[in-house]
Amino acid sequence: MERITIKKAQTIAKNKGLKPGKVKGTEGIQFTKGYNDRLEVISWKEFEALLSKRGLAVYESGGWMKIMKDGS
Repeated sequence: MERITIKKAQTIAKNKGLKPGKVKGTEGIQFTKGYNDRLEVISWKEFEALLSKRGLAVYESGGWMKIMKDGS
């Protein structure tokens, strides 16, 4: 898997109909289509801030994205 920028993550997410989301009542983040009652759609700015705060980054392989510990 390769670490990608937020800009590239936005492009991939848009093409797949995904939005940044936060698990309600936590700082857990993931991508969502917006249909899950446990998730709240958040702004990309808030998503990026939570990634940074938690030491996470977005990784991609073959069009699939995953949020993992930042290994850079």
